[in-house]
Parts: sequence; C-alpha cells; structure tokens
Amino acid sequence: MTDVVRTLRWCGAGAVVLFGVLPAVMLTLLVTGGRTPGSVGLVLVPGIALVVCALILAVRGVTNPDPETSAQLMRRSMAFVAGADLLMLGGNALIRMAAG
Repeated sequence: MTDVVRTLRWCGAGAVVLFGVLPAVMLTLLVTGGRTPGSVGLVLVPGIALVVCALILAVRGVTNPDPETSAQLMRRSMAFVAGADLLMLGGNALIRMAAG
C-alpha cells in the first residue's frame, strides 16, 4: 500500500527544523551576544516553548503509522512553527523598531 503522507512527513519535519529550530537558535545567539535589546529575550520564552511543542508533534507525526493521524499531527506541528516564528521574529522586529 502506498503511504500518501510520506512526503508531508519528511518535508514537514524539515520545515520544523528549518523554520522553527534555526530561527530560535539564531535569535538566542543574538540576545546572548548583545546585538539586540535584552527585552527580545522575553519573546524567546514562549517562542521556544512553541518550537518544542512543534518538535514533539513532528516526531509523533513522522513515527505514527496511521496516515490520517500523521497528517493531522504534522499540520498542527507546522501551525505551532508558524506561531513561534510570528512571535519570535515579529516580536524581535517590533522591539528593535521601538528601541532604535
């Protein structure tokens, strides 16, 4: 039987890493290096929590044998990544504009 969500599983997992983990790491490095206002660290806390939730859901989605449940978990994971990006990167931009 053909797995119809195979592409979604692997592309979704790659998207979580590319759009979730990497921006969180880069923003953390900016805050710890002192290249951005310290108040940006406040948006990191909920942003990193959302990325961790997205990672957990992505792992569950990739390892789940049921295609329908897997697709639902992967979609939810990508929604968490979108929220984390909006919070972290948008919050960083707004705080920098207000401080600059």
